[in-house]
Amino acid sequence: MSRLIGLGLLLAGLLYPFAVYFGMEHFAPWQFGLLLGGLWLARALTGERRPGSLWMAAAAIVFCLLLAWFDQPALLRWYPVLISSCMLGLFGLSLKYGPPVAERLARISEPDLPEKAIRYTRQVTIAWSVFFLCNGVLAAALTLWAPLSWWTLYNGLIAYGLMGLLFAIEWLLRQRVRGRR
Repeated sequence: MSRLIGLGLLLAGLLYPFAVYFGMEHFAPWQFGLLLGGLWLARALTGERRPGSLWMAAAAIVFCLLLAWFDQPALLRWYPVLISSCMLGLFGLSLKYGPPVAERLARISEPDLPEKAIRYTRQVTIAWSVFFLCNGVLAAALTLWAPLSWWTLYNGLIAYGLMGLLFAIEWLLRQRVRGRR
């Protein structure tokens, strides 16, 4: 059940900008808030306990409650900023309190990481932190000053393309680092 809820949240996140763009004519902001908040609440109640998952869910639920309460269309555009902020918090705090997120993920397949790999995963976590910072700032700027179509294009396509590019670059670099061991 928790995987189904996680998949629902993933799809909601991927489709959210398009749902806002095409759905604002048919649905009120409070309806978006209740639907999205319900998914986050279900995730908090049934999901795996990973570092940061509860406070991320709490932040999203508070946002959704505010969205439902104030019922303002302008608030709909702040959700990508919230998600980038939460991801920045998750990655950034892992650098301070450790282990870094990338190291935790690497240890799933390779529990005994060499020191060089640990340093590398720290750099990867820093790179993702910088990405989420820049992504959040750009999403906020688009929320404040751009037309809805630009906001939708960036948050619905370009941001995911940039994430994919960062994944690809990191994968290529990881192959080079592994080759030198």
